[in-house]
Amino acid sequence: MNAFYKFIGLTLILGLLSGCGSKPNPEKEAAYQKAASFFVADESFYPILDEELYYFTNQTLDSITPVYINEQDAIKKVMKLETWLAFTTRDFTAKERQNLIDRKYMPRAIPIAYDGLAIIVNNANPDSCITVTDFARILKGEVSSWKDIYPQSKLGEIDVVFDNPLSSTVRWCVDSILGGQQFNAKNIGAVQTSAAVIDYVEKHENSLGIIGSNWLNDKRDTTNVTFKKNISVMGVSKMKTAEKYNSWKPYQYYLYNGNYPLRRTIYALLNDTRNGIPSSFTHFIQLPKGQKIILRSGLLPQTANMNVRNVIVKRE
Repeated sequence: MNAFYKFIGLTLILGLLSGCGSKPNPEKEAAYQKAASFFVADESFYPILDEELYYFTNQTLDSITPVYINEQDAIKKVMKLETWLAFTTRDFTAKERQNLIDRKYMPRAIPIAYDGLAIIVNNANPDSCITVTDFARILKGEVSSWKDIYPQSKLGEIDVVFDNPLSSTVRWCVDSILGGQQFNAKNIGAVQTSAAVIDYVEKHENSLGIIGSNWLNDKRDTTNVTFKKNISVMGVSKMKTAEKYNSWKPYQYYLYNGNYPLRRTIYALLNDTRNGIPSSFTHFIQLPKGQKIILRSGLLPQTANMNVRNVIVKRE
């Protein structure tokens, strides 16, 4: 009798154990690991993310590969579950978020930093500041010549160049400057990368380039108060008329205090189902060390723990 009950008990235990959890799905596991092996990011974030990745890899010994593409394609890869992490300048839309939730995922948009949309011109251009209104007029095609804004200018047509037709800079300008209106001016074009924009502006006196401000910091300057020497960065004013005293460049402090009007939020769009390496990398950027890397790069950390001191600069 005791042996019988022992047999019944063992059978029940084995039955319960066999019912706990489902059998491993090799295809599902392979799909997760493939999507977790890399992240995607708008190309304009290459300088800062490469530095974050360098320190993350050395500290954790984990490996994740960056893929720098345009913002639209980056978000598409997240929605198609081809990757679990994308770095962008916008949150999920309500439709995108609900789509992932309906598929039993938990999408998160995590702010990690702020940057400025920088307006750059050739060193031969004597005009050093511009209003947000005039910048919008250029993008709308309402003005096409430098003299339409600066009557004394002899530079001719304004040659506007973006980094990529599908980049975060284009999307941000359309949404935040033009209220959703698309560009239709003939003098607006795009190359493929932020580095190519800088190169183009350097070679064309009448050009105006739009890039993320993290591309501008001169690595020789550890204080992050100078920009690359081969181009000029325009000050941008919220006022009706741009003057030097009311126009600001995308320095950290002017991003911090709100003076610089073309400020963007950088998000990590995370849809990692297992808190794997994509989640670990995002968490690393949020930690003090990751935020310090952002601060050192010239951008504004999301935590914004900045020490501000007044200094007097003497020029002899």
